Amino acid sequence: MQMRALVTGASAGLGAEFARQLAADGFSLVLVARDADRLRALADELPVETEVLPADLTSDAGLELAAARLGDASRPVDVLVNNAGFAVAEPFHASVIEDERRMHELLSWVPLRLAHAALPGMRARGRGGILNVASLAGRLPSGSYAAAKSQVITLSRALNARYHRDGVTVTALLPGFVPTEFHDRMGVSPDVVPRAGWSDASTVVRDGLHALRRRRGVVVSDWRYRLAAPLIPLVPDRVIAGVGLGGRIGR
Repeated sequence: MQMRALVTGASAGLGAEFARQLAADGFSLVLVARDADRLRALADELPVETEVLPADLTSDAGLELAAARLGDASRPVDVLVNNAGFAVAEPFHASVIEDERRMHELLSWVPLRLAHAALPGMRARGRGGILNVASLAGRLPSGSYAAAKSQVITLSRALNARYHRDGVTVTALLPGFVPTEFHDRMGVSPDVVPRAGWSDASTVVRDGLHALRRRRGVVVSDWRYRLAAPLIPLVPDRVIAGVGLGGRIGR
């Protein structure tokens, strides 16, 4: 029986790469994002059965549309990839509070809501996987974005511990800097980060899917970031906060 995956934020960047790698693994796909035209263009290039589900997950109607699809027992979803996200570029004191709310809802509430919709069916079938794209920023005191990603990491760990025995794995993927539209939209120049600090999208996605298959709860993507991760707690908060990237650190 062919497995099916639902990927949010699938129209570009890591989401599109998740779709390509899952298709290469033989998964049929449900692609979710706001831009219907880009979703259809991606679907046309994939060699598997693909559903296109245009939805703005920051709206109640769009989120519930995706949740209903996950709860459809007649077309079960075996793997959920919570990838959709954006960041507020301005420092916290200068940001628009409505933008902050939308960001936290998309990064924190949406993965929780969609996991809540997917878990009953996965538990009933005795198998399933949820991959939450968090960020290494979630381990840093680097702005409101980091706070939202920290919540995603904690949620993933809690759900994985609770439902692992039921055959369901929940994995938090922690990338660093990845050259995608995510950073372009924030105005982060490639020159801000040394070339060695950028991770390839295909590597990040491969690390995440490998960790999900291995039933790991948390994975830091890219060997360079994995080497650096244990040192993060040793760096004083004021030093990290003073880097000047604020919410721009990481994916």
